[in-house]
Amino acid sequence: MQTPESIFSGLKVVDFASYIAGPAATTILSDFGATVIKVEPPGTGDPYRHFYAVPPNPISEHNYAWQLTNRNKRGLALDLKSPAAREIVTRLAQWADVIVVNFPPKIKEKLGLTYEALAPLNERLVYADLTGYGTKGPEADKPGFDITAYWARTGLMQVTRDGDSPPTLPVPGIGDHATASTLYSAIVTGLYRREKTGKGSHVSTSLIAEGAWAAAAWIEGGLNGARYRDRRGRKSPPNALLNPYRTADDRWLLVVLPASKDWPLLIDAMQLPALLDDPRFANEAARAENAAALVAILDEAFARQPLEYWKKTFDAGRVIYGVVQIADEIINDRQMYENDIFVPLAEPTGNATHTVNSPVQVAGVQKVSPGPAPQLGEHSDSVLADLGYGADEIARLLAEGVVSKHGTSA
Repeated sequence: MQTPESIFSGLKVVDFASYIAGPAATTILSDFGATVIKVEPPGTGDPYRHFYAVPPNPISEHNYAWQLTNRNKRGLALDLKSPAAREIVTRLAQWADVIVVNFPPKIKEKLGLTYEALAPLNERLVYADLTGYGTKGPEADKPGFDITAYWARTGLMQVTRDGDSPPTLPVPGIGDHATASTLYSAIVTGLYRREKTGKGSHVSTSLIAEGAWAAAAWIEGGLNGARYRDRRGRKSPPNALLNPYRTADDRWLLVVLPASKDWPLLIDAMQLPALLDDPRFANEAARAENAAALVAILDEAFARQPLEYWKKTFDAGRVIYGVVQIADEIINDRQMYENDIFVPLAEPTGNATHTVNSPVQVAGVQKVSPGPAPQLGEHSDSVLADLGYGADEIARLLAEGVVSKHGTSA
């Protein structure tokens, strides 16, 4: 599964986290060669195993979500509530370079998984702590998800809706994957500090912190007393030149004109010369004041030609735009393959030959080829053996239900 040139070959990681953000951070580590043990409760496993089958996710008989987030990991099914699990957790902490948890503070305390409990067992341990709402304050123990802590709480769901339309649900995992990258950065920072000091550390982030960082350009305005503009819809936006438009074949194209010098380029490409002499659109202030009128003109013009026409025309005219791609276009996007955003699976599953790569690249370093995600408890016995348990002890732990192996396949 691992390649000698991988940056984190030899790095040992224990992933106690569930769902997406925490596990996705350890996926990035595994992509660069780290050995990751995925710990789940026996019987049910990580609830994320069943996420792919929940609407409105794309329908498939293959557990694509689990494969994406837990590739290349070893599976240990461990009942953390069992008193007998404490010794296993101790050995895991002594074995590991990195431990990732995402339990609320009270649950961490109850399970013996706090930094204070584990750090004395291994002075070089980097303990990575992910929460929904942070570790302090009245909501520290409140369960947090991408949709609640990242999108709703930080206002992102409010500002991304159109006009007076109600907030809509984004693609699941957007905030989780952004947070995973930040958690990965925190872990790597902790490892770098360990290289300098020889000591481990407690690193952390939260979904709410990541959401605030994502929305920081506007939140910072609020912190500085800025006045927010009234909510306006697509037909009457604050800026008609930063706006989506529908083409003749019912596709959407996003116009992005960041500077006044781009205005003549758009007018020339769309063959609307009269707009250059129209006083309503003479400068940025005038175009903002008359945005609704400009949208109406552009709507009519865009509706005359299909998307491909506008793509060719705008490319030739150096007009900045973005195509709102549909599913088939996304998975066949040449840019994704050319830049290793989509990479081949080590073992193709069903119709899938590629998977989405983690976003970090290091020139000259080959990542581990994406292998299969573990079945529930698939490697329980071998993980325990690596921790020093003998065959009889492993058999006893299995018989007592402290651990299980080869559980229900995801």
